[in-house]
Amino acid sequence: MPTPVAEAVGAEVVPTINGRLDEAVWQTAPLITDFIQHEPNDGEVASERTEVRILYDRSALYVGVWLFDRDPSAIVIGESRRDIDLSNVDSFTMVLDTYLDRQNAFVFGTSPQGVEYDGQITREGEGGGGQATNRRSQAGTGAGLNLNWDGDWTVATSRDDRGWYAEFRIPFSTLRYAEGGEQVWGLNFARNIRRKNEQDFWSPVPRQYTFYRVSLAGTLEGVQAPTQRIMTVSPYALSSLRRDYGIANTDAKLEVGGEAKIGVTQGLTLDLTVNTDFAQVEVDDQQVNLTRFSLFFPEKRPFFLENAGTFAVGTAQTTELFFSRRIGIGRDNREVPLAGGARLTGKVAGLNVGLLDIQAKARDAIAPNNFGVVRVFKELPNRTRIGAIVVNRLNTDSTGDYNVTYGLDGQFGIGRTFLLDAYAAKTKTPGLTGRDHAFNVAANYTGREWDAGLAYRESAENFNPEVGFVLRENTRFVQASILRHVRTPNLSWFREYRPHITFRQWDDFDGFTESRLLHIDSHFQFANGAFFQLPAVNFEREGLKEPFEVSPGIVIPPGTYDGFLWALAYNTNLGAPVSVSGRVEIGDFYSGHRVSTIETVTARKGATVVTLRLSYDNVHLPEGDFTNTLVGFKFGYSFSPRMYLQSLIQYNDQFGNIEGNFRFGWLSAAGTGLFIVYNDIERTNRFGRMSGPEERAFIIKFTRLLDLN
Repeated sequence: MPTPVAEAVGAEVVPTINGRLDEAVWQTAPLITDFIQHEPNDGEVASERTEVRILYDRSALYVGVWLFDRDPSAIVIGESRRDIDLSNVDSFTMVLDTYLDRQNAFVFGTSPQGVEYDGQITREGEGGGGQATNRRSQAGTGAGLNLNWDGDWTVATSRDDRGWYAEFRIPFSTLRYAEGGEQVWGLNFARNIRRKNEQDFWSPVPRQYTFYRVSLAGTLEGVQAPTQRIMTVSPYALSSLRRDYGIANTDAKLEVGGEAKIGVTQGLTLDLTVNTDFAQVEVDDQQVNLTRFSLFFPEKRPFFLENAGTFAVGTAQTTELFFSRRIGIGRDNREVPLAGGARLTGKVAGLNVGLLDIQAKARDAIAPNNFGVVRVFKELPNRTRIGAIVVNRLNTDSTGDYNVTYGLDGQFGIGRTFLLDAYAAKTKTPGLTGRDHAFNVAANYTGREWDAGLAYRESAENFNPEVGFVLRENTRFVQASILRHVRTPNLSWFREYRPHITFRQWDDFDGFTESRLLHIDSHFQFANGAFFQLPAVNFEREGLKEPFEVSPGIVIPPGTYDGFLWALAYNTNLGAPVSVSGRVEIGDFYSGHRVSTIETVTARKGATVVTLRLSYDNVHLPEGDFTNTLVGFKFGYSFSPRMYLQSLIQYNDQFGNIEGNFRFGWLSAAGTGLFIVYNDIERTNRFGRMSGPEERAFIIKFTRLLDLN
């Protein structure tokens, strides 16, 4: 099927962004229609008609969308908070591959409530790691879709008895593209009709790939984009009052700082930050750790998230050569103040480049450190790229205290179905010599009926990326997986059956097996989005060379422990007003056995969302018994797409505290605005009752985007 082509036309009189699409100027643009199903029946004509028209003027791109619906009363509206999950509501999304590199793109989307949804796609939504590609898009800072990027743009929507409508204005200053003049961009549109669990694309994409398969997007022609140099500043003022009841200390402060964005060239952007603060950022969801390895918490701070994919090298959440949470967050999870820094990202001479330099202040026993990253890579046809990275940490009080990581990486596409991903790295740390390397080779096959993956990875004993993340040190890892997609076109209520097998093993360099897993499972996907798996069969081995304190006072002795575990996972229709998801595991655990469960209940009504999460472990060992309980309660209310109230209350009996985070946000352009935050940590006694405050903080922050052009 030929790649579809759309045309944009210039407009002397631009539309008012009100979502009504009743101005005559829209009729001057060519009609874009003929959407094709991606799910449930890829290749068939969409069940509802969608029309799109594109205009532009000297400052912005305008996209008008008519989303007709023969049953408008059944449109799933959802909440209105920015960047909500659009898969669980009716929605419209577009990708703009502004460099036509067929790998990266900007994402803009909305729902009938007028939600602002935006992000950056890198590597076609794929990440390294050697695991077979699944049907769900990935999200995070380094791979897939980076939803934490917030651009400056506008959308408005409306509804009537024929369906719903969306009107976008995307300033050229929000986008990055080649030198000005007539542009040719990659383009695709997606419509989600939630009650049917139907996805429709303008440029067809086989169902084994996601909407972020930029190489299969269509083409947009005719846009006359200006040559311009962006120049914006985002100053902030912050006032906070913090009380530490443990040491009877009250700290009040008033701070100012900000960020600036400067277009060095059309495709190269310099970001500056001074006295950087992240008070408005959502806190982490707590996790219970029954392993002897570090937990991974994703980056959420805005400054580190824009163009984060540029700096991504490694295996997501396993071995990352650069992990920005090492900057400004200590290993005790406390904030380390940042004096400031700079980031230069973009394209120059056909290369993608990224330079980052951040200066962290001293805190308690932590010395001031400078963090630097240099990243260069070249993108080639068919999802192929090669690159290099250098990451450095330097103690600015002592020239003898430093750490450097060097890495080479490559991704190689073979046809549409094969992808080879590899990297090699080494580190330099004073006092550590020999066996300081890491490398990974992973191959994935993603077909219409089969997914398969092979991977081999090493992380040597003295491999020490201090500004990176390594889940398991001194290990050799091997993985093999295969999955079959079985569709059921004759069953309207059932969509797909997925039997699969995965094998993983971690050995140290002496040949001792630290962990082994043989996982045999079957997934069942229903037409409305509900899912369950038959109790998965896990054959496991855990090897300990040293004693492992799994819980306070309970120590498992060295040895090799073989076991068998059942696992059951499920979720109901996540687009329904009330949904439930969970996972239950029952089986052997080292020298004993355990029962573990994580259950989540989510209720939605209009702009209100309430989520209750329970994690519970009941472990019986010859060395002693213990339980872990973690309860989390989230409440969110959106007054409008740009005004919200959120709270997260968590109780974890491992820590014996109740932690509360309450945030009010009133957003303006690009995620700036007014933020009011209250944090409260309460001590509990052995019965789980509050016994007094440990720490309380009240923070008010105001930040504003100013365009200096």
